Amino acid sequence: MRAQLLQDTALRYFLEVAQSGSLTEASARLHVAASALSRQIAGLESQLGIPLFERHPRGMVLTAAGEILATHARRTVLDAERALGEIGALQGLRAGQVRLATSDAFANELVPRLCVEFQRTHAGIQFEVQSLPTAQVPDAVRSGTADIGLCFSRAPHKDIEVAYRQTAPVLALVPPGHPLADAASVTLARMGQYPLALPPPETTIRQMVDIVCSRQGLQLTPVLVSNHAKTMLNFVANGGGLSVSSEIAARHLVAAGAIVALPISDQGMDLRDLELQTLAGRSLPVAAQAFLDLLKERLPGRW
Repeated sequence: MRAQLLQDTALRYFLEVAQSGSLTEASARLHVAASALSRQIAGLESQLGIPLFERHPRGMVLTAAGEILATHARRTVLDAERALGEIGALQGLRAGQVRLATSDAFANELVPRLCVEFQRTHAGIQFEVQSLPTAQVPDAVRSGTADIGLCFSRAPHKDIEVAYRQTAPVLALVPPGHPLADAASVTLARMGQYPLALPPPETTIRQMVDIVCSRQGLQLTPVLVSNHAKTMLNFVANGGGLSVSSEIAARHLVAAGAIVALPISDQGMDLRDLELQTLAGRSLPVAAQAFLDLLKERLPGRW
C-alpha cells in the first residue's frame, strides 16, 4: 500500500506543486493534467479565502499562507507513512521503507554495511539512501524526503531534533611506514611538509582546516582536492601522501592496517559533532525507528 492512498487528493497535488515550483513539472511527476492540478489548488484557495501561490512566468512560489499549508501537508504525508509502517510492523517488520540522507563520508562504507545487517533480520525492508553535501542533509529531513539524517554538524538546525550526537574531531591520515606514522599527534604545519589531499573549500572539514591555518598564517597547498571521501582515503592507502578525515569514515581502513589515523593537536580541529537527525515532533515509522536504533548502537564502536 502506498502512503498516497491515505492522503487528501487536493493536498497531495498542492504539495507536489509546492515542492517542484511548477505546474508542468508536478503534472509530469503525478501523471495528472496541469489543468486538474490548477483546479484543485484553486479550490483550496477558495476554501481558505487566501492565495497559496504567487504565479510567476517561470513558476509558482508559495505565499506565507502556502508555506503554512505546505508544512501541514508534509506532516500529513509523514503521518500516513508512519501508519503504513505500523501496519507493516504487524507482519514482523517484513514490509516498509527507510529513507536516509547522509554525507559522502558515511555513504561509502558504514551505511551499506548496516543496511545489509538490518536486512538479514528484516528482509522485506527497502532502503533509499541519498548522498548529499553535509549542509543539505537537514533540509532533506525537514522536507520529509528523508526519515533520518546522518551528517557532521557545527550548529543547531531549525525544526531538527538530534536523536544521537558524538564528537567527531578531524584526524590526520597517514600511510603505514610514513615518517609521521608513529607520532602521538601531528600539527597542520607538520602535515604541510608532505604531499596532502584535502576536500574542497565548501566542505565543513576544509573550512575547519582553513580557519586554523588562517589563525596561524599557514598556507597549505594540496596536491589533490576531492569531494569524494573514498578518493582521499585511497590516496593515503596507496602511499600518495596525507589527508584528513573523521574517525568513522576511516575506521574500516584503520582496522585493516591500510592507514594510520592520528590526532591533530591544533586548537579548533575538534569543534564539530556527528549527528543523527530527525524532524522535530515527528514519530518515525517502525522500520525507520528500528534502523535509527541500530545506527545509535553501531556508531560508537567498530563495525
